[in-house]
Amino acid sequence: MTREEVEIQKEGAQILGKVHGLISRMVQPGVRTMQLDAMAQQFITDHGAVPSFKGYRGSAPTPFPGALCISVNEVVVHGIPGNYELKDGDIVSVDCGVHYRGYHSDSAYTYTVGQVSPQVMNLLKHTKASLHLGIAQARTGNRVGDIGHAIQSYTEARGYGVVRELVGHGVGRNLHEKPEVPNYGQRGRGPRLAEGMVLAIEPMITLGRRSVVQEKDGWTIRTSDRKPAAHFEHTVAILDGKPELVTTFSYIDEKFDY
Repeated sequence: MTREEVEIQKEGAQILGKVHGLISRMVQPGVRTMQLDAMAQQFITDHGAVPSFKGYRGSAPTPFPGALCISVNEVVVHGIPGNYELKDGDIVSVDCGVHYRGYHSDSAYTYTVGQVSPQVMNLLKHTKASLHLGIAQARTGNRVGDIGHAIQSYTEARGYGVVRELVGHGVGRNLHEKPEVPNYGQRGRGPRLAEGMVLAIEPMITLGRRSVVQEKDGWTIRTSDRKPAAHFEHTVAILDGKPELVTTFSYIDEKFDY
């Protein structure tokens, strides 16, 4: 993508960032996940954009029904908004995409609900740290494996599991584009990174085993051992040879600055 195209993408990403800001102020015990989704849908459409996820089919038998993927505790990704009431001690990954003026942006953040255990808080801190280590490798001339290796080596050294079945991806005029961006890999392997690439980098890290299962709804992915998982994601452009954030966490309440 060109610098001009990325600037348009960033405009949509500002809408996306503000959605996360609103969510960060709504996440509390007693709130139903469908309430978060309704807020997000309304905000996105009020700002002249379209929720990227709503109606998305992928390989599932039915289209995704929400603007947000809301994944609580052992759910890694693709949780469907519904009647579940958040409770003290939960963690909730909120993944959102915005389609604006022809371009998608995509980001995710894992929020705490009330007080969580130190073990779970460390999972969140280290998963978020691994995201930034992966982003630092998004440079012209590097390879996709450099991103995955940075995330994998950091998280596995701390005893966490790295989900293999789900990966990051290119993002632009389509929500999911090439290349796939795994959160594991070897240095110097995989597609070469080039100027103008835009990638969604998104570590999905577990407190227990890395294996996952898909629920009967065709969307929800949870850990096989039902231990918690964390998920953080930025859309990142490679411009002037180095990574530049398209999405932003700057609107998120400071209490979630792990």
